[in-house]
Amino acid sequence: MHDIRAIRDNPDAFDAALQRRGAAPVSAEILSLDEDRRAKIRAAEEAQAEQNRASKQVGAAKAKGDEAEFERLRALVAESKAQIAAMHGEASELDGKLRDLLMTIPNLPLDAVPDGVDENDNVELRRWGNPREFDFTPVEHFELAGVVPGMDFTTAAKLSGSRFVVLQGAVARIHRALAQFMIDMHVDAHGLTETWAPVLVLPEMMEGTGQLPKFGEDSYQTREGWWLIPTAEVTLTNIVNGDVVEAASLPRRMVAHSQCFRSEAGSAGRDTAGMLRQHQFEKVEMVSITAPDAGLEEHARMTGCAEAVLEGLGLPYRTVLLCTGDMGFGARITHDIEVWLPGQQSYREISSVSYCGDFQARRMNARFRPQGGGKPEFLHTLNGSGLAVGRTLIAVLENGQQADGSVTLPEALQPYLGGRTTLRADGQLH
Repeated sequence: MHDIRAIRDNPDAFDAALQRRGAAPVSAEILSLDEDRRAKIRAAEEAQAEQNRASKQVGAAKAKGDEAEFERLRALVAESKAQIAAMHGEASELDGKLRDLLMTIPNLPLDAVPDGVDENDNVELRRWGNPREFDFTPVEHFELAGVVPGMDFTTAAKLSGSRFVVLQGAVARIHRALAQFMIDMHVDAHGLTETWAPVLVLPEMMEGTGQLPKFGEDSYQTREGWWLIPTAEVTLTNIVNGDVVEAASLPRRMVAHSQCFRSEAGSAGRDTAGMLRQHQFEKVEMVSITAPDAGLEEHARMTGCAEAVLEGLGLPYRTVLLCTGDMGFGARITHDIEVWLPGQQSYREISSVSYCGDFQARRMNARFRPQGGGKPEFLHTLNGSGLAVGRTLIAVLENGQQADGSVTLPEALQPYLGGRTTLRADGQLH
């Protein structure tokens, strides 16, 4: 959410930043609501002062025995109370409208973010690794002979409908090994705190990280009112919801392996084959909570943590800086990491690492107390995939595929697979 004072101070800059994201100028509507709200508050305060003066006069009239004046003033005070209550009610209603409007406005991009409309305007920052040259035509993950016995879309469709998968046997074990490898790397090498948290959250938590109110159709809600998390960003970031933490405790770096649930609204027809885009999937998510002056440095660090996982698995990737038109709602700047998929002959997103500034913290009222004392300030938040487990499985299978449909597995996974190095063409580990 945005700081109303910053909008009052420079509405033109606010609108210009929104226009970079392709959003319509909205400062005039915000400031109109804000001025109406403040006018109601001022009127209520003035009426309260008048009421206080009249209340004193009521006592004086009573003491003098002036019954007529006493009754007149008492009626005036009663009428004033009703008017003040009405003014406060109107101010509260306007305050709600202003908050609702601010909650639907995306974050403002940093100056370093390139202008653009969509992914075609993103800027490549770097590449790591060289895509393998095959002496045969590589296929997609779900077409590999060794994968077919362990990746069952037909049974999943019978159980749950489209965009689900049942993993079995060796493929399920490789999937689990990948998640364990990621968590261990982030904890042991990167110093993140492993965290396990619920996948069902209250609506306020979804509001805190920006999934609600604008993007409710992208997630699932239960009959009891809980929401299924689309990413552990929701739970990890909201750990500080409503808190005032000590500056000495920052940065807080967390990582969680969780189930994630997305309705994929508006994505009909996109990546329907295979398990690239699913309603239920697993992800290892990183979240950092920092002081304002550490946010950008932490963003670079977090991007490096995600890249290290791909390097550890020997998977070629590229890192891109998203343009204004391709960034997520809550981000000020985002790095996407895209892994090479031989079956598609293209780089595909496997991680997004975003710096949100104080945007989420304002929604959550999450603050820190400066070490030198002074008024609490809003925290800054970051989140990033480290990595999407299912997409990493796809990349491992496709990059390691052999002509006979078997897969040579990354050396880093051997400790998690009992020393086995290959997914054979018959679907067994060897």
